[in-house]
Amino acid sequence: MRCPFCRGEDSRVVDSREVEEGQAIRRRRSCSACGRRFTTIEELVLSVVKRSGVTEPFSREKVVRGVRRACQGRPVEEDALQQLAHQVEETVRSLGVAELPSHEVGLAILGPLRELDEVAYLRFASVYRSYSSVEDFEKEIADLRAARRGAPSGDDERTSEDNGEQP
Repeated sequence: MRCPFCRGEDSRVVDSREVEEGQAIRRRRSCSACGRRFTTIEELVLSVVKRSGVTEPFSREKVVRGVRRACQGRPVEEDALQQLAHQVEETVRSLGVAELPSHEVGLAILGPLRELDEVAYLRFASVYRSYSSVEDFEKEIADLRAARRGAPSGDDERTSEDNGEQP
């Protein structure tokens, strides 16, 4: 690490600490040439490889924007969207890779979104999984109903007309 004061190339680490919930490491360094101390922060840059082959940094805000579109007109709080994005980031970082395909980010979104709002989940899944027929929607709705029956819940099964939504 080059010293910002004398430009010397030899420094030693005096102290290291995790910051930002373990997403970065703060190192206090001492220059061997001039003896002055300085701090560096090392961050893991998580990159997403898009279908086109283009690589870009992971963006929590892009996750929020995509999910917000799926939640349009639904009773979903902004805070819930931020929490979902945080959960997605934790999930993809836990994979332990520096680059991951955009497909993996989409998979990480589907689970939490399903828990947050089923209609938004269907909207997102229809685009993400490229639904091409009514049967695709019917199968997904059947899966949602089966999952709801399997988990103890006080919710009754309502049709879209019961919820005031347009079919």
